Amino acid sequence: MDSPAYGVVLFHSTNWAMKAEKFSQRAGIKVKLIPVPRHLSSDCGVCLRFDWADKEAVYQALEEAQVEIEGIHKINDQ
Repeated sequence: MDSPAYGVVLFHSTNWAMKAEKFSQRAGIKVKLIPVPRHLSSDCGVCLRFDWADKEAVYQALEEAQVEIEGIHKINDQ
């Protein structure tokens, strides 16, 4: 059975990651800060994890809060 996909948002700094967590949670989106998967980046040490189904809501919340992101990636748990 396949696990549901999740997404991660990468940032240029930990400061942006922490702001993103705060604004996403205020928007009612379930998120969590996790270590960045090494196959994606080695820049900032943390990223924001969310359910892939919430991708548009996450993007909208971060855009409205003017949070700078490096990218959004889909991760498939196997």
